Amino acid sequence: MEFVHHELDRRTPDAGRVRYEQVELRSPQGERAAGLHWVRITLDNPPQLNSYTTEMVKDVILAFRRASADRACVAVVFTGAGERAFCTGGNTAQYAEYYAGRPEEYRQYMRLFNDMVSAILMCDKPVICRVNGMRIAGGQEIGMACDFSVASDLASFGQAGPRHGSAPDGGSTDFLPLFVGIEHGMQSCTLCEPWSAHKALRLGLLTSITPALVVDGKFTVNPLVVTERWTDEFGRVVHGEWKDGDAKAQGKALLARGRVDLSQLDAEVERLIFKLANTMPGCLAKTVESVRKHKLEHWDRNKESNRAWLALNMMNEGRAGFRAFHEGGRESREADFLLLRRRLAEGALWGDELIEEVLARAHGRAPANAGR
Repeated sequence: MEFVHHELDRRTPDAGRVRYEQVELRSPQGERAAGLHWVRITLDNPPQLNSYTTEMVKDVILAFRRASADRACVAVVFTGAGERAFCTGGNTAQYAEYYAGRPEEYRQYMRLFNDMVSAILMCDKPVICRVNGMRIAGGQEIGMACDFSVASDLASFGQAGPRHGSAPDGGSTDFLPLFVGIEHGMQSCTLCEPWSAHKALRLGLLTSITPALVVDGKFTVNPLVVTERWTDEFGRVVHGEWKDGDAKAQGKALLARGRVDLSQLDAEVERLIFKLANTMPGCLAKTVESVRKHKLEHWDRNKESNRAWLALNMMNEGRAGFRAFHEGGRESREADFLLLRRRLAEGALWGDELIEEVLARAHGRAPANAGR
């Protein structure tokens, strides 16, 4: 078989999907700051929602090392190409077709993934995540490794782990409770229900959000989200929750009429960069490092044991979950969870037969023992 190479100095034709650009530093009024710039690192895989392949992970590591050593760089912006996604995590086609069932290969891959998160956390420049769309699964994890997050209010945030055969142990179980507390962190990591940008801001996950939908020539708040600040009859905060029923249908119709314009997001990012540039560089670097220690404490404690577990998981639930997502149609990208639980309770052993049985729903057919 042809192996995927996990060495940083081995490149394949898949390289080049991470863009590295130096952008001239300017004030909000447009005045040039001669001799200074910021670096934009862009995940450039929009057809697959900027999911990262093994080669892209290598490129991200090298890009952050390069930016970290750039003497004239004042900040790093980490973002995704296009308007739909910052990043939706690891490339599920590669997971399903290569890593599923190969735990030692996935263990090597997870060394690179861990190094990518660490490269962000150890960057000598402040790092801003420019969230231009979905920040899901591993995308959420590398986004939370950044120091600031500025988002379009059309963006969404969440996990995929237990619903797609994994655990969000690439950073979310370490970082998310620090941002939003144990209860909200538990809810997001286990249920995998996406949050709106408005809810993410309310819970403390984001620095700021900006409108991005233009309807009839005017910027309009995300029409799929409840943005009035009120509570329901049980005292639960509704602000930032997704609309449902007729309100959701009306929101979708308004969304279809509009167009996405990320100019306000870019302006907000550049304002933040200029504020950071107007500080003492050494004091800023030390402050950033000191605040990062709270993330690093958890990340460094858990990353190696999590890497080992995630590799072994590719023999069973990971193998089933990633295949279900990759092979499933639009109606279902998930394994049959209840059938799996029942078969395990009956004493079934993990193997090809059980995996094919629980993949039946994703493949659009009834399982062989559906009537049992």
